[in-house]
Amino acid sequence: NRNALTVVEKLQRQGYEAYVVGGCWRDLLLCKKPKDFDVATNARPEQIQAVFQRQCRLVGRRFRLAHVMFGSEIIEVETFRACHAEHHNDKLAKHSEAGMLLRDNVYGTIEQDAERRDFTVNALYYDPQDNTLRDYFNGIDDLKNGKLRLIGDPITRYQEDPVRMLRSVRFMAKLDMFLEKPSEQPIRELAPLLKNIPPARLFDESLKLLQSGNGVKTYKLLRQYGLFEQLFPSLTPFFTEKEDSLAERMILTLSFI
Repeated sequence: NRNALTVVEKLQRQGYEAYVVGGCWRDLLLCKKPKDFDVATNARPEQIQAVFQRQCRLVGRRFRLAHVMFGSEIIEVETFRACHAEHHNDKLAKHSEAGMLLRDNVYGTIEQDAERRDFTVNALYYDPQDNTLRDYFNGIDDLKNGKLRLIGDPITRYQEDPVRMLRSVRFMAKLDMFLEKPSEQPIRELAPLLKNIPPARLFDESLKLLQSGNGVKTYKLLRQYGLFEQLFPSLTPFFTEKEDSLAERMILTLSFI
């Protein structure tokens, strides 16, 4: 993507580290078309804005990001993040009692940022300056083996952001991958944590799940892990043990469309 490379090259000319990062490389390595291209850098959001000026706007409170605009296309630029277990400034880092990240603006190095990413297959960083792809957690090997693996302790990572459970399902369905056992085991028990996610974000994630072109597989995975009931609780009373109720048959029929 020319625009993403332009962002990286401009930040590098200003003396910052910058990389094209994440899911775009996962998709490209699987010969799929990426939905978007993101950039990670050691420049702070305000420094990014200073580089791109009116072309850039800062968004988000929980995760402070910069959006660099090229007409209708937006390149999302994030600052390297670090672990903040020992950080006590609520303006930068804050957890809920359930362990969910309410604010996450503690900045760090590229190595720390890689450790904070959700799945190994998303911790890939491309530097156009020397044409190298950095892989910190053997994500390329996991891609080759069709394995989806969380970075770090799965329970902690799901507690930090319960939406990661939905992302697990979306990637399994979209990429035809399997979730490794340690990443899979806590989901059913932790599924109720989705109740703590704002409805607007859950709605957005539901659209991503159900409009990916893999409706039936996504639906079956959501049911398997007890996640569908968290997203659509009003449908639960119509479900049966054999999954053959009129409501369930209708959902499966609509999932094919």
